[in-house]
Amino acid sequence: MMAASAALAWALWLLLPSVGVGGAGPPPIQDGEFTFLLPAGRKQCFYQSAPANASLETEYQVIGGAGLDVDFSLESPQGVLLVSESRKADGVHTVEPTEAGDYKLCFDNSFSTISEKLVFFELIFDSLQDDEEVEGWAEAVEPEEMLDVKMEDIKESIETMRIRLERSIQTLTLLRAFEARDRNLQEGNLERVNFWSAVNVGVLLLVAVLQVCTLKRFFQDKRPVPT
Repeated sequence: MMAASAALAWALWLLLPSVGVGGAGPPPIQDGEFTFLLPAGRKQCFYQSAPANASLETEYQVIGGAGLDVDFSLESPQGVLLVSESRKADGVHTVEPTEAGDYKLCFDNSFSTISEKLVFFELIFDSLQDDEEVEGWAEAVEPEEMLDVKMEDIKESIETMRIRLERSIQTLTLLRAFEARDRNLQEGNLERVNFWSAVNVGVLLLVAVLQVCTLKRFFQDKRPVPT
């Protein structure tokens, strides 16, 4: 119970933004990723705050457990069901534009009575706030201070670089998730191979002992003992 509470607290700390100090304004929404263990027959939900008129991309993947599947649902702050999937190994969903409030993400493993699942998911925000900050910075610069450099070209290059870097980070994160899933599969296969190999060795030893005992019976001297 303590481990589950700690995992839930860690998830909320990672996903939910920190509470700001009065007068400091709303804190920026940051991307987040989390890996957790979903017990058999259980359902676990997470809440993520989102600003208005932004883009929210949700990616999840089951990287451990029998079947590598889970039920997934996504609800808006108004309680509208946006996404509902059953027995999926992974998925990518985008909400655009977002509503201001808390989105609800649920992972359901109630269909499994034995196997627990290891689930990885990531939340990616694409807000217009960064573009507004760039625009404000460009307006604060006087034309004579630009030194004949085209600000539009600079902004376009910076924005392109930012998008590519974000996509690279997302790709690396997904590759780590794929690597973790493949490693879990290989470790599971190795355990099964070792178990059945030990069973086969035990059977061979048992058969060898039985054969030796049978041969000894055949060659035993059964002549009557003289009195």
